[in-house]
Amino acid sequence: MHAKELTEKALGKSHSSYADCIHYLAKVYHIKGDLPKAETHYRLAEEIIQGGELKFSLDYAEIEHSLGEFYLSTHDFQMAESKFLNSAEIQSKILGDRSDTYGLSLSSLALACEALGKFQETEKMLDKASAIKRKSLSNAQSFLSQKELTNFTATFQQDGFQLASFLYSRHAHNKNYNVLAAQHYNYTLFYKGYILSSAARLNNVISNSEQGKQIQLKLKGYSRRLVAEYAKPVSEQRGVTDLEKKVNDTEKELVRVLFGFGDPIKQVDWKDVTAQLKPTEAAVEFIHFKYLSNAKSDSILYGALILKSGSIHPQFVPLFEEKSLDSLLHSKSDRKADYVNSLYTLEDRGAVAIQASKKTLYEMIWKPLEEELSGIKTIYFSPSGLLHRINLDAIPINETETLADRFSLIELNSTRQLVIPTQIKNLGNDAVLYGGIQFELDSTFQHDEPMLASRSRGELSFSSVDPTLRGGSWNYLAGTDREVNSIEKILQTSGLQTSLKKGYSATEESFKNIGANNSASPRILHIATHGYFFNDPKTKNESSLNTDPVFKISDHPMLRSGLIMAGGNAAWQGKQTLEGREDGILTAYEISQMNLSNTELVVLSACETGLGDIQGNEGVYGLQRAFKIAGAKYLIMSLWQVPDKQTSLLMTTFYKKWLENKMTIPDAFHAAQKELREIGLDPYQWAGFVLVE
Repeated sequence: MHAKELTEKALGKSHSSYADCIHYLAKVYHIKGDLPKAETHYRLAEEIIQGGELKFSLDYAEIEHSLGEFYLSTHDFQMAESKFLNSAEIQSKILGDRSDTYGLSLSSLALACEALGKFQETEKMLDKASAIKRKSLSNAQSFLSQKELTNFTATFQQDGFQLASFLYSRHAHNKNYNVLAAQHYNYTLFYKGYILSSAARLNNVISNSEQGKQIQLKLKGYSRRLVAEYAKPVSEQRGVTDLEKKVNDTEKELVRVLFGFGDPIKQVDWKDVTAQLKPTEAAVEFIHFKYLSNAKSDSILYGALILKSGSIHPQFVPLFEEKSLDSLLHSKSDRKADYVNSLYTLEDRGAVAIQASKKTLYEMIWKPLEEELSGIKTIYFSPSGLLHRINLDAIPINETETLADRFSLIELNSTRQLVIPTQIKNLGNDAVLYGGIQFELDSTFQHDEPMLASRSRGELSFSSVDPTLRGGSWNYLAGTDREVNSIEKILQTSGLQTSLKKGYSATEESFKNIGANNSASPRILHIATHGYFFNDPKTKNESSLNTDPVFKISDHPMLRSGLIMAGGNAAWQGKQTLEGREDGILTAYEISQMNLSNTELVVLSACETGLGDIQGNEGVYGLQRAFKIAGAKYLIMSLWQVPDKQTSLLMTTFYKKWLENKMTIPDAFHAAQKELREIGLDPYQWAGFVLVE
């Protein structure tokens, strides 16, 4: 208000700067809910610009856009359409039809058209806006670092919400939504895992130029130094901000030099996915989105986009509200085994839908899809949101059958992998196995206090921890020693060369040497140890001390997830580690810096290795993401703290079926879990592991 008075006195009421003051004051009134004053001021700003020389300026376009948003909020959709259209036309004339600003106006115009039932116009606007934003993001990939690209990509998440909300609304009212379903599938193919794909390409590319090689070496050097600082308590870290800037700048330099090494992430259309499907196969992209209704809503809804061979368009199926699924991840049971078994058995009917009768996982997640999946045997699916926490294979259909008995379920990061699969060179036929690891620096050190390993969303807090669980205190796991010994024999019998890392030799240094200096990574990498994952402390309003290790309190989710290697207990407890040696806490961030592009299979025979922060279209930030960025094709990982003995049985059974019985990796994995189920083990003992391609 004061700025308005000063501007009026200095420049008069007809000046564009005065119009700006009125415009911003209108926005304040709009936010405060004083709609009459907001409209009066918006209109006054519009009149001032219309009466001057700026009536075809970007300032005028901005005012028109604000008026469109105002009328949208008051449900005057005709006026909203008129203002958004005017704004878009001005921006198109001044900036061209490829600018991000023009794309934003098209998205807003689509909202008004949808509310008016002008569905063809809605689809047309959304298609244009989406093309502009995809092009903008592809261009940005040539000069932005991964951190900058991540922030830039996040600005497009609202577009996905908008598309999904239109889909959901039209489906509920039996309105035609074929074009929207196709647009959303294409949106999902492009954005889901975009940063992961970009990071993987950049991490594993081999430059043909000397300049590129030198920049890569420099980047790796800065990254190693940064990792070393990250491993220290915050109070002892030195030069982190400077190193982060050097990593960021060097990564951008490498992007610019190597941008010609191949096409940017290839555009994949839903029709390309359909073309890869056989008559008995389907592709399912699960989605979750904040529902953007006319009224304010905080509902997060889940749905599925389904493709089959010969599909003329994707089929959208609405599923459930997130708080219904979230409720089942919070258990009142005192025992983890009881909690897990309640989710994956019919007797306890553990999934609770809010304000509704109790439902099973099957009724919530799968039953709505049945009609569309009639006659289908193999399903390639990509989870979203909290579905990353669920093992679909283990969901019971009835007392004797699970989904794995009826379907071959193959989990992918994105169904775009059906069109562009992960390429493995398979230069060797070797395996590296880690197990029987000694976690103390000194074998005579007495460990007094049991440590609670990790937390996952909705997980129980245990008053005591079973030491045989991979994820309790970092005690020696005798079962892992037997496990890797048994697996080594199976591998050697099948003709693989094996390298066994046990005891104090299973160091973090030995792991980081895998694939280093352009050497080929092994075909198989099996790691039987403890794993950890910590939630972002900010999400739980937890206070942290500067003396806490960074892997517990870091803002970076890839540091709050990792594996424990030889001697790792000292650093975990904040004690002094051996000088000149790695600390034994192998973070997901460190793994993501490796080159595992020749590795067909990584097995994380440890606790909660499938967990991590779930972020928008990028999925889980944790060990899963780290190994995919490093270039591995298949990954076996766990969703909860898994029992040691039964895990060893599952792993040896899997390797026998894969290597001795010549099954594919997915078939061998599913068959191994089924065998454990058929011998009477409960879901807690066999369903904790999932396979991701």
